[in-house]
Amino acid sequence: MLLSPAEEARLVARLRAAGCVFAEDEARLLAGAAATAAELEALAGRREAGAPLEHLVGAVEFCGLRVAVGPGVFVPRQRTAALVARAAAEARAVAGRTGRRPVAVDLCCGCGAVGLALATAVGLAELHAADVDPAALPYARRNLDPVGGRVHGGDLYDALPARLRGRVDVLVVNAPYVPTAALALLPPEARLHEPRTALDGGPDGLDVHRKVLAGAPDWLSPDGGLLVEIGAAQGPGLAAAAADAGLSVRADTDPDDGTTVVTATRTRATAV
Repeated sequence: MLLSPAEEARLVARLRAAGCVFAEDEARLLAGAAATAAELEALAGRREAGAPLEHLVGAVEFCGLRVAVGPGVFVPRQRTAALVARAAAEARAVAGRTGRRPVAVDLCCGCGAVGLALATAVGLAELHAADVDPAALPYARRNLDPVGGRVHGGDLYDALPARLRGRVDVLVVNAPYVPTAALALLPPEARLHEPRTALDGGPDGLDVHRKVLAGAPDWLSPDGGLLVEIGAAQGPGLAAAAADAGLSVRADTDPDDGTTVVTATRTRATAV
C-alpha cells in the first residue's frame, strides 16, 4: 500500500525505535507487503516484536534472486553467496573435464536458495534438493520448480533417490555449524524464529558435516566435489573428518567475516 510522507515517517520512527538499522528500507518493504492499513499495522507490530523482516514480507534477496521464505524457515545469509560461487566454479570445472552438464544436489536445502542460485548460474543436467524440516519443503518447491529442481523430504542421503548414488557431480551443503553453546549468542531473530535444526551443529558445530562427509564417497561421481560452509576455526576439524572419509579438502576463507567454503574431493588433493 502507498503511504503518505507523514505515515512513512511515523513507521520509520517506530522501526528505528525498535532497533531496526535500515528502518527506511524496512518501512518500504512492509508497506509493499500490506494491502490495507490494518495489515500494515499487524506487520509493523510483529516486526517491532522481533519477527524477521523476511518472514513478514515472504521473501529475501539472495545472489540477486527473490527467494520465497516464511515463518519458521531458515533465512539464507548473504555470506552464503560464497558457497554458491564455489559450487558454480566446481560445476563448470566438472563440465569442462567431462564434456557434460553436471548433476547437483543441494543437501540441507532449507528454502532451496543455494540450489536456485546454482541452477541460475550454471546449466545443470539435474538438480535435487533435500531437507529434514517439513516446514521448509513447500518453500523449496516454490523456489526450485521454476528451474526444474526436484525436492525430497528426509534426513540427509536417506531423502535422495537411489539412482543418484555415484552420480552426484556437485554436492553443496549448507548444514548448521553453530556450536550448541554459541546458540545463545545468536541474534533474537535467528534464535527465536528459525528452526533449531537449521542452526545447531552440535558441540563443535560439525555434527552434521561428519555425517555428510562419511556418506559422500557413495554418492559423489568420480569427478564430483562436496562443498560446505563452516567457520574458519572449524577447518582442522572438518579436514580430519574428510580424511576419515577418504577425501581431500581445499579451503577458501573470506578475510572479512571468516566464513570458509571447503571443497572435498577424492581425486584433487589440496590441504587446508
